[in-house]
Amino acid sequence: MVAPDRTAVVVQECQGAVVGPDAGLAALAHEARREALPNIGRLLPVARAAGVRIVHCVVTRRADGQGANHNAKLFDIGRRGVDVTPGSPGAAVLPELGPEPADLVLTRGHGLGPMGGTDLDAVLRNLGITTIVATGVSLNVAIPNLVMDAVNAAYRVVLPRDAVAGVPREYGAAVIDNTLSLLATVTTTAELIGAWAHQSG
Repeated sequence: MVAPDRTAVVVQECQGAVVGPDAGLAALAHEARREALPNIGRLLPVARAAGVRIVHCVVTRRADGQGANHNAKLFDIGRRGVDVTPGSPGAAVLPELGPEPADLVLTRGHGLGPMGGTDLDAVLRNLGITTIVATGVSLNVAIPNLVMDAVNAAYRVVLPRDAVAGVPREYGAAVIDNTLSLLATVTTTAELIGAWAHQSG
């Protein structure tokens, strides 16, 4: 299922404004830094070495807000004191995760997830990808959105449960156990590293 030539790791919103030191949602950033981000940091070099594609999906917003959503409370929270204008530190991938030269970075200016808000689907199909490994944040909104959209688009989805985060922690675990486990193959970072280290070695 995770054959390197058919698999992409999608790293969702692991950017300064979301999970960095000055993130807009401090509780989410703290939870992501506890386990998910270190595990993503361990996973990506092994994936790259095995030939797995890495796609970073980040959210950006024009300074004047044109084209961005204004129809849910979440978007209001995101606008307060958080700079995600293109080129800003808040819109950039966390430096410990990349991007490396072969990585792809897709930006989203609207919506709740990368399948609807970026060219992710078209890019993955052009690469011949059939399996998405979903990582990042959050289990509250964007990760379920990504998983459901990917399944609807006929991708297989693999979810390393220790490389995603949501708040509160117990809620994130419940989303995995009660919803995402019905849609995705739930695994761990160590299991994926083992599979790809074996294939690259």
